[in-house]
Amino acid sequence: MAKGTMRSSAAADGDGKRLVSRISISLSEDLLSELDTMVNERGFANRSQAVAKIIHRSLVEHRNEVGDRVMVGTITLFYDNLAPGVQQRLADLQRQHIAEVISSLHVLLDGERTLEVILVQGPPPKVQAIADAMITQRGVIWGRLELVAALIPQLHPFSDTQHE
Repeated sequence: MAKGTMRSSAAADGDGKRLVSRISISLSEDLLSELDTMVNERGFANRSQAVAKIIHRSLVEHRNEVGDRVMVGTITLFYDNLAPGVQQRLADLQRQHIAEVISSLHVLLDGERTLEVILVQGPPPKVQAIADAMITQRGVIWGRLELVAALIPQLHPFSDTQHE
């Protein structure tokens, strides 16, 4: 087979309901060894499962970068709750973006620090902008947006003109 080409074939998976395509790829010995180490360390059933997860994650990241499809995800924040006004500013941002903010969970870690996880849904550029606004607040120590290629039932109507 020529370098850079892939073979594929299709077969039903174990439950007989989904069509699964089989592809063939070539990897260097070093990369294959690293893949096998990751498969073992993370407890994947086999290489195919690991590669499928890696490809899925990459496709989600790609959709996040270039797409406008509605996705669901979380904004995770770790902040100093003694920083003046941080809790109020974060709550205000959530209210301003009620169409995208579905729910939030606050975990008081100690007297000074809070972990907050906010469930969001919307087009990736919009939820990224919301995450950026939250992560850059004074008092926020660390934050991250994670999106997945899935939807939950829409709780709030999406509107381009709402609270812009």
